Amino acid sequence: MAFAFEKLVVYQKAVDFADKICTATSEFPKGYYFLRDQLNRASVSISANIAEGNGRFTKNDRKHFFGIARGSVQECVPLLELAARRRFLNTGWHESLKNDLEEISRMLSGLINGLENRKI
Repeated sequence: MAFAFEKLVVYQKAVDFADKICTATSEFPKGYYFLRDQLNRASVSISANIAEGNGRFTKNDRKHFFGIARGSVQECVPLLELAARRRFLNTGWHESLKNDLEEISRMLSGLINGLENRKI
């Protein structure tokens, strides 16, 4: 039996994104553990906060955690940029990951806006 949040497309995309980040950062050179760790933690935080928010009972609690998830999306952007500048990610991989973030961000905004318009 699946949890309700597992059916959300934005959750599924967030987990896929975190998985891609795990793969991408596994090849980062020694001395850049801080970047690998921060990028992995931020990417996992997106899906974790979607799940936690979906488990909350009040609209404000849900919005709070979905907002944190959206903040984690934003956190990933400069981390990916630094990885690309250091040439740890090729241009195609960087663009693909950034496009994923843009899509997840739009979906989270829609989720938050949908809560605001919903009568509970």
